[in-house]
Amino acid sequence: MTAAGEPGAVEDGDRKGGPRAALGGLTTRGRSFLAAGLAAAVCAYVLGQEDLLRVGLLLAVLPLVCVTVLYRTRYRVTGTRRLSPSRVPAGAEARVHLRMENVARLPTGLLMLQDRVPYVLGPRPRFVLDRVEAGGRREVSYRVRSDLRGRYPLGPLQLRLSDPFGMCELTRSFSAYDTLVVIPRTVPLPVLRLAGEAAGYGDGRQRSLALAGEDDIIPRGYRHGDDLRRVHWRSTARHGELMVRREEQPQRARCTVLLDTRRIGYQGAGPDSAFEWAVSGAASALVHMLERGFAVRLLTDDGEAVPGDGSGGFAGSTQESADSAGLMLDTLAVVGHSDGGGLSRAHDVLRGGNEGLLIAFFGDLDEEQAAVAARMRQRAGAGVAFVLDSAVWAGDEAAARRSGERLRRLRESGWTAVAVEPGAQLPALWQLAGNADTPSASGGGPTGFTGGWS
Repeated sequence: MTAAGEPGAVEDGDRKGGPRAALGGLTTRGRSFLAAGLAAAVCAYVLGQEDLLRVGLLLAVLPLVCVTVLYRTRYRVTGTRRLSPSRVPAGAEARVHLRMENVARLPTGLLMLQDRVPYVLGPRPRFVLDRVEAGGRREVSYRVRSDLRGRYPLGPLQLRLSDPFGMCELTRSFSAYDTLVVIPRTVPLPVLRLAGEAAGYGDGRQRSLALAGEDDIIPRGYRHGDDLRRVHWRSTARHGELMVRREEQPQRARCTVLLDTRRIGYQGAGPDSAFEWAVSGAASALVHMLERGFAVRLLTDDGEAVPGDGSGGFAGSTQESADSAGLMLDTLAVVGHSDGGGLSRAHDVLRGGNEGLLIAFFGDLDEEQAAVAARMRQRAGAGVAFVLDSAVWAGDEAAARRSGERLRRLRESGWTAVAVEPGAQLPALWQLAGNADTPSASGGGPTGFTGGWS
């Protein structure tokens, strides 16, 4: 469970303003009583009415007494928050569980609980907790949902204390908060062999010499459980201790998912924009390829690669792949437009010929960037490109024809290039890319695939 407060947070309170700040917590009722009491006291003094003076003093003193008692109340309450789950796809709901516990020896009064959430997650949740006995606890929960990906802070948790007469309300805040990560929406993709793609795990022709992993390039020390037949006696004699020889094992097939984030490459904003389609498509592709056993990395047009560690920046073992998938999805949750104007940095990151499969999601490509993309294809074993041209999304037929010419140029350079139309479904386009060697896929781009994300 994630702590959203600590014992004594409410007891110590936020008393930087002292009693003057406590007077600021007077409610409308409390201010009315105070004003009426002062007015009655003044009138009693002017008119010489002692009974009216007593009434005025009673009206004025009651809210002040409530402020003093509430200010000096020493509650000891702890609060915890738990997200279930802490990472959700866009459009899905997460539940937030709050638990308040009274760790003091005395019961509390009426508590009003409020948690701060960004407006995109929904209205601010508020709860009223009855008297909490000594050592007792109360649990409440609420749901949050966002159609926009991102990282959203939850908290800090606030307690509003009120006196029985409703004269004063004081707010105490806990210090900690949690973060909800809304990742791009992903869709399942059909399992098929993309054009030029090497097979999955263990079927690639490259092999690496390692025993414990790809980075283990020299004989290592003997470990309990190692087969004695693997002892490298020459290294053992040189080092004076048992050394285990490295052995040949297959290297995982590689896949790079390239996401074009250039601001000039996309038009429009919002969940249905071309850029959000590209981000969701990249997320779906990398999850799909990881499930097929590929070593995957995420690359953007500015040359930044995720996860960035290991051999060539690709995910390694199965456990590392699971962690890397979360890291890449977290990166896509907050990725935005870059101010760069070209794809040259991404081109420089790709090494010649041994990058395996390259899956790219491009925005607008002018003549210069189309040439860079064509050269980029030569640095990968196979390439599949999904092109989201703004002219196509804007319905500009003349510009769309020019986009078709650039699409043909990509295909001539070896790309399996697919044009993405507004409302297209990625699984259908993925299937089309897998059937790129058929006559129906060699035309000017797919049509007829409409509908939203499933």
